[in-house]
Amino acid sequence: MDVHQHYIAGRWVASAKTLDVINPSDGTKIAEIARGGASEIDAAVAAAQAARKGPLGKLDAVSRGRLLLKLAELIRRDAEKLAKLESEDVGKPMTVALGDVAVCARYFEYYGAAADKVHGETIPFQNGFTVMTFYEPHGVTAHIVPWNYPLQMTGRSVAPSLAMGNAIVLKPAEDTSLSALALAKLAEEAGFPPGVFNVVTGLGEEAGAALSVHPGIGHVSFTGSREVGRLIQTAAARNTIPVTLELGGKSPQVVFADAPLEDAGATIVKGIVHNSGQTCSAGSRVLIQDDIYEEFTNQLAKRFKALRVGSASQDLDLGPVVNAAQQTRIEGYLETARRNGLQILAEGSFGTNLPSGGYYVKPTLIGNVPAEHALAQEEIFGPVLVALRFRDEEEALRIANGTPYGLVAGVWTSDLGRSLRLSRNIEAGQVFVNNYGAGGGVELPFGGVKGSGFGREKGFEALYGFGVLKTVTIRHGL
Repeated sequence: MDVHQHYIAGRWVASAKTLDVINPSDGTKIAEIARGGASEIDAAVAAAQAARKGPLGKLDAVSRGRLLLKLAELIRRDAEKLAKLESEDVGKPMTVALGDVAVCARYFEYYGAAADKVHGETIPFQNGFTVMTFYEPHGVTAHIVPWNYPLQMTGRSVAPSLAMGNAIVLKPAEDTSLSALALAKLAEEAGFPPGVFNVVTGLGEEAGAALSVHPGIGHVSFTGSREVGRLIQTAAARNTIPVTLELGGKSPQVVFADAPLEDAGATIVKGIVHNSGQTCSAGSRVLIQDDIYEEFTNQLAKRFKALRVGSASQDLDLGPVVNAAQQTRIEGYLETARRNGLQILAEGSFGTNLPSGGYYVKPTLIGNVPAEHALAQEEIFGPVLVALRFRDEEEALRIANGTPYGLVAGVWTSDLGRSLRLSRNIEAGQVFVNNYGAGGGVELPFGGVKGSGFGREKGFEALYGFGVLKTVTIRHGL
């Protein structure tokens, strides 16, 4: 049984305590990870500070970028190995896991190429002065990554920070830490100096809490629940440092009668069942205009009934959810739907020969859900799609904006004016018209409003969040 250690200052470091790593497909123990806490976080931050003041601080932007590009090459080289690790650890079908590896590599490629392209400005000012601005790194940044997309989210969070010249301390989710540790090994092979890339595994309330409040951290990036996000923000406030928070969503897909219904149906189903619905930006509410409600829900129901759930190795439409707690949470919402008399329009099916210990949930379509119901308001984080009716554009907008969240939205219509009006007025950080997700879109700035958090990841915009703008004013006379 493998026992995976922390990666601190270029060395593998053990802890006295460990945590079990469980395969969601069958519930079996596949490894152990070190259970770190405040002492390991102290060591990791100290290593990162030393690297920042030493070898990392001496690297120019071009050299940093080349390290990230080399890491992208190594990720692609080991794609099968990384995908298998992610599949076993998270329960992802291999097709999904391979896609995650490709996106992770793309993050390091994108930000590697961008590292030397963050430019300052000169600002017109009074005669006899020259004013310029440039970006400096925070120093050491903290990255607390969730369990649903370990490789992707690590790349999304870490790569822009490294490109800006920061050293990083990464705390992956305790359920899914294996790929982050594998990535640290590849970073070493790519040539990152010791202490630049540190990984401490453990529980959120121990290692994560110690990291978010550490006085040696200059910025915290967190993706997870709103409840934990508030704790992270409060902890970081003690040190008066910025945070980037992505706290999930209850994203609407708004379908008008003039929409391309066939394309909409296929995309909407994929947008809720991908990764077994465990996606912050999942389109978990479908708002359907009255005129086409029956027609479109019938189409969605046929698609749901064709879905099959299997183990990661079976590589079916959906794999298991990540753990028993998540399975219980989703089943609790489904039981609430039945108890409240909501209409179960369709369910997918379990594949044959499912391991008895796996955490499997059937994808479910629920119809005529009131906009105020818990299933239409709360993030279920599973393959559950709720359908709501609306009469006109005004009501669609009211329902779309009627949750505490504001992460992503989809608008389906052939009316250009309507698509622009809805895009401008829906409260969300991203709006997709007649598509959803755009294949991940590493280049597309991503983040939420309202309860979905603040700050932007992805795209060039993410780089600015990992830097500090400095203004220099020089008086030289005429």
